[in-house]
Amino acid sequence: MGAKPGVGIGLVGLGTIGAGVVKLLHRNASVITERLGFPLRLVRVADLDTGRHRGVDLSGVRFDADSEGLLADPEVSIVVELIGGYDAARRLILRAIENGKHVVTANKALLAAHGKEIFDAAARRGVDVAFEASVGGGIPILRSVREGLAANRILSVHGIINGTTNYVLTEMEATGEPFETVLARAQRLGYAEADPSFDVDGIDAAHKLTLLVAMAFGAELTHKEIPTEGIRRLTPLEFASARELGYRIKLLGVAKAREGPDGGERIEARVHPTMIPATSLLANVDGAMNAIAVCGDAVGPTLFYGAGAGELPTASAVVADLMEIAREIRRGTAGRVAPLSYLPESLRPKPLVPLGELEGRVYLRFTALDRAGVLSRITGVLGEHGIGIESVLQKGRGHAGASVPVVVMTHPAREAAVRRALDTIDRLSDVTAPTLLLRIEEEL
Repeated sequence: MGAKPGVGIGLVGLGTIGAGVVKLLHRNASVITERLGFPLRLVRVADLDTGRHRGVDLSGVRFDADSEGLLADPEVSIVVELIGGYDAARRLILRAIENGKHVVTANKALLAAHGKEIFDAAARRGVDVAFEASVGGGIPILRSVREGLAANRILSVHGIINGTTNYVLTEMEATGEPFETVLARAQRLGYAEADPSFDVDGIDAAHKLTLLVAMAFGAELTHKEIPTEGIRRLTPLEFASARELGYRIKLLGVAKAREGPDGGERIEARVHPTMIPATSLLANVDGAMNAIAVCGDAVGPTLFYGAGAGELPTASAVVADLMEIAREIRRGTAGRVAPLSYLPESLRPKPLVPLGELEGRVYLRFTALDRAGVLSRITGVLGEHGIGIESVLQKGRGHAGASVPVVVMTHPAREAAVRRALDTIDRLSDVTAPTLLLRIEEEL
């Protein structure tokens, strides 16, 4: 008997997203075939837990814990890696490539850390690695940057690229509740993991920004090089003050191309909670939704919005990658488009702009004893460092010996000067807690 028609798929990892891929391949089998001219055929599924029912139809599909058998199966042309993590996923993907299999993955953490090794291995073997689902869930942001905006010199990227933090920030603003209360509710509802550190400390967003920076600017870097701040220090006061001042607070991944002192290109890349104008499009992205604003020199500003996570939205991106690779298999080609948009020989390390060189308005929340003269001492230090004050908000009065928050909005200033001023202010005897700094992005 000859081989069955269609392109054979092997799926490793039958968790939430894996189950979504199986469902989508079944549900939309006819439209997939109509668009490709042939079917995608799920041949094998491998997962260590073969006893748990996932609510998916695996009839006619071999399902066991034998991932090595799946990688060696001649009927499997494309391997989908959905186990997550680093070491096991890296070994599995490299083994699949060695066996001549194309790979689809949603593993942004792995690609941010080991992408060069994986892409180089795929190029040597003549196979594709696709990873649309690794950034923005179901939003086709990577394909858009790689192909739709390929004629542009990308000027900037601003992204809400972590649904957990966006949900927490939206709820804190709406309810006035503290971070810990909202996070606990997000965990109960399944929006946050039992250990939420990857999300709320900005690490997940930094992984995704690493890939976006490579694709937008041809810059090689690791997520550990990106200055990253999370949302744990935010209090209800920040949201009340932002509303009063005409802003909203979002955890943003920001990347911009900047000219260096020698005329070469430098990259500004950072992840942190940011105040943005309440009238901007990104400011109105709420709940667990994601959005990425990309500005190109020819196209101008563009915005990509949608579900950044979830079973079927992420599966949508995975299956789209499967379809793209399946077309190339039928054509007998691979590597039609470089995975990171730039040709491998064009990717190179580029210097990052130090945070101290950033210039803009900032929000500062001081915590100081409610005594006469304290505010003048704080503003005096700011003035000594050349930092102008746009407005001051003092929230409430404290009883004797109590601390109160004081909010200051500055005029545009160099961040290095602001940091030097804060080093001095935080050592004042009347200041009782480290000052919180929030950067403001005006042009989105």
